[in-house]
Amino acid sequence: MIQTSKYTVFCRVVELGSFSLAAEELGYTQSSVSQKVLSLEEELGVTLLLRQKNRLELTSDGENLYPFIQAIYAAEKNLSGKKKEIEGLESSVVSIAAWSSVSRLYLPILMKTFQEKYPSVEFKLLQGGYEVNAAAVRAREADLGFISTDTAEDLEYDILYEDELLAVLPSNHPLAEKDIVSVKDLAKEPFILMDELGYSYPLAAFKDAGVQPRNLKLTVYDDYAVMEMVRQDLGVSMLYERILRGFDDGLIIRPIKERPKRNVAICWKDRKTLSLASRKFLEHVEDSNIFVFN
Repeated sequence: MIQTSKYTVFCRVVELGSFSLAAEELGYTQSSVSQKVLSLEEELGVTLLLRQKNRLELTSDGENLYPFIQAIYAAEKNLSGKKKEIEGLESSVVSIAAWSSVSRLYLPILMKTFQEKYPSVEFKLLQGGYEVNAAAVRAREADLGFISTDTAEDLEYDILYEDELLAVLPSNHPLAEKDIVSVKDLAKEPFILMDELGYSYPLAAFKDAGVQPRNLKLTVYDDYAVMEMVRQDLGVSMLYERILRGFDDGLIIRPIKERPKRNVAICWKDRKTLSLASRKFLEHVEDSNIFVFN
């Protein structure tokens, strides 16, 4: 076993200054410890220890070689720790609550690179929006959740990136002639509202601008359904930039004068009680720069 190799045994004998104490600590007989030290001396072709009556002393060769033996001992400890860490992740499942753009843009590469290190870890994905994801984490139905900081409340979280709300217009809409539109402009138009179980980020943008939409044409519960409704010229809407990536064909996208934004965060209930696999994946997400460059 790695933790009881002759290098480990020798270092513990030197550190403890006793064959018997090293044997007791490592679960060996004193004779077995002596045999391992002797085996190391035979391998190196030198005497490493002088066995005095009441003490042990490194020989001159022992003094010269001890730092190198210590380096092997340290490497073995690190390897043993990594092995135990990997074993602790065997058959583990990390459950994540996320919305569609996160699942599309970020989670595939994050899961792939994580499984390159921990191939036996499995993932369970729950699809939802701000409130749903936060509620899933609070109820411990999900280990980790992607949320807006507006809905974090009692959860622990780290902010990952900022996302900007954009105007989504039919291709032939008069507002498409403008380089930038305002929330007030959008409030005058038939509006397709994105609503996530009682929480609507477009309504929050209207409220912050001090206006109300005059004609709520439709209420939809899926971002991509909103896009298709706009394509069919049923109204205008507002969606976040990263949701729109790669799906803006047939749409006119314009920045909004007020520049409404959200801070997207990954959240958890209590870091101390997360499983090892979930904690490792959280660290993997926090250490990633994928959100900065994408």
